[in-house]
Order: sequence, then structure tokens, then C-alpha cells
Amino acid sequence: MPKKLKNIQGPVFEQIKHIDENGKEYWGARQLAKVLEYSDFRNFLMVVSKAREACKNSKENVEDHVVDFNEMIQMGKGANRMMSSVKLSRYACYLVVQNADPGKDVVALGQTYFAVQTRLREIQELDSYQDLNSEDEKRLFLRQELYQHNKYLASTAKGAGVIDPIDYAIFQNFGYKGLYGGLDAKGIHKNKSLKKSQNILDHMGSIELAANLFRTTQAEDKLRRENIKGKEEANTTHFEVGQKVRKTIKELGGTMPEDLPTVDSIKQLNKKKEIKTKL
Repeated sequence: MPKKLKNIQGPVFEQIKHIDENGKEYWGARQLAKVLEYSDFRNFLMVVSKAREACKNSKENVEDHVVDFNEMIQMGKGANRMMSSVKLSRYACYLVVQNADPGKDVVALGQTYFAVQTRLREIQELDSYQDLNSEDEKRLFLRQELYQHNKYLASTAKGAGVIDPIDYAIFQNFGYKGLYGGLDAKGIHKNKSLKKSQNILDHMGSIELAANLFRTTQAEDKLRRENIKGKEEANTTHFEVGQKVRKTIKELGGTMPEDLPTVDSIKQLNKKKEIKTKL
């Protein structure tokens, strides 16, 4: 039986998640519609329809992500009623919030939450990631992912008008400020007792690298998807994405990135890996 939304504590999207008889997670469309503040379920079904189409266009098997079913809904005065609904996978929820009313704060939160969680799940399901056993291996993997996605972000930011190196440094600082509670690159260096010449990303553990990877991928996606133009608008977008990722970390009870420990340079791990390969 669905929970009363007003009594939910903690990350609301996680609280309304269900697990079916096969151990697979799903979200009921009627519950999700209420969380996303859709009073008319028929209007929400139009959003689900767009999500179906987006799923199809992404070459995914729609039936793996969007399934019609009957959902028990709690009515007034404690009465329950079985009503038609839709089972949505985590990826389907991501597509739903991308097509929902962007003017609602809860939709913006949902976009960040499901984007982060979907990306995390993608990484965790990669064979190359599942085979990693140690923190060092995970750091090397995520650092390489971040290196690649930072190149994509730089290219997309350039298309938005962030062209000169100094402008891109400012753009990156806006992302850091959003994610690190106001700290820019210089502030993070000081907070982590790093020298100016030391790369911040090289001294992050896997959890902090993952947070920055989410920031990077979602900023690139938002700039491109919303066709952001102008340096100021791009900076604001990057800050807001970082801020929303930070809020999601807080919702999930995670440690804020500025409070995570500073670790030895990843370059030392690369050297060890090269030596091991030669042996």
C-alpha cells in the first residue's frame, strides 16, 4: 500500500520506491505524480507518454522500463481502491522528470536526483567497474571518466559562449561553488591543504570523484539540452547544477565533498599501475 506522502521523511523519491517479486525496483506513476505535484493524473500520463517516446528513441526496450499495472491507492477516510497505473524504472523516472513541468522546484530536484542515481547505476553496472575491488582501482576508473567528460563539458561550454581560458576557469569555479557550498578552486585547495600546482581532482577519493563526475555530466547535458547561450547564463547553469547535486547528496545522507578526506595524488597510482604492468 502506498505511503502517505505527508508522512514521508528523507529523500522522497527513495521513499516511494517499490521492489517487485523479482527484486527489481520501480516507482508507481500515481505516487510519483503526487510527489511531482500533478493534481490531474491524466496530465501526468501525457508526461509518461513523452517518456515512453524518449525511451524508444534512446534505443532502449520500452517494456523494460514502462509497464502498465494496477496500483492500490489510498482514498479518503482510509478506503483503498485498485486503479490503473504505470510501473516506472529508475531510467523511466529520469525521462519523466526531464519532460515534466520545469517550473516546479520538486521537478528540478527530481531531475538532479534521478540523473545522479541513473548515472551511478550505469557506472555500477559496467563490467569494467564491477570488476574493480579496491579504492585505488575505482579512483583510477572515475578519474579517467571525469577526464573524458570534462572535455565534453568544455566543448559544450564553448558552444554556449565560454571561449577564452579565463572564462572557462570562471565557469568551472561556478560549478565548484555550487557543489562545495561556496568554495571555488582556490578555496578547495586551501581547504584540502593542497599546493597551487596540485590538481584538485588528482587528490579526490572515489566518492568525491563520483560527485564531480555527476556535476560535470549533468552540466554538459543541461547546457546542450536547453541550448544555453551566453557566459553568464552558462555560469549560472553550472552553479545551479552543482548546487542541486550537493542537495541530493544531503538528501541521501552523504558527506559533503569539502568534508571528504584529501588523498595521495592519483599520479602515484598510475606509476604503480605502469610498474605492475611491466612486471
